[in-house]
Amino acid sequence: MKYCPKCKAPITEQPIEGLKRQACSNHLCDFVFWNNPLPVVAVLIEYQEHILLARNQQWPAAMFSLITGFIECREDPLTAAVRETQEELGLKLELPSLIGIYNWPQMNQLIIAYSGKAEGELYLSAEIAEVKLIEPAKLRSWDFGVGPAVRDYLKASQATS
Repeated sequence: MKYCPKCKAPITEQPIEGLKRQACSNHLCDFVFWNNPLPVVAVLIEYQEHILLARNQQWPAAMFSLITGFIECREDPLTAAVRETQEELGLKLELPSLIGIYNWPQMNQLIIAYSGKAEGELYLSAEIAEVKLIEPAKLRSWDFGVGPAVRDYLKASQATS
């Protein structure tokens, strides 16, 4: 952002509330670009005794992850998790439970992660290139994005075993 959407003065980096933020250079204007993170849901799906991972059409061939999606205006995060599972895979998500909430600053997202069992006949939306089913014992986490949610899911699974 180069110019203020309120008064059209240049935007500059300024110290505001202890952090450097993008704000209007016109001291008579109060515009601050807060750059709040976007809320996103992630769903770790248990399907047919396996964990379902999906590959987006735009990702490299070996890259798989959880189902994710943006939360719509006025939508509850749990409702978004159920909706995304239905839209992307045609599956009904049963009794989802919260894994945790994770900050992903590189993508400016706040990830609200759930896990749950899914039922139904699997189909792939236009966004999904392919899925793979992983035995729960072979599931591994990774260090970015939804990876910490996978880690916490695995820890909780081991604690209840």
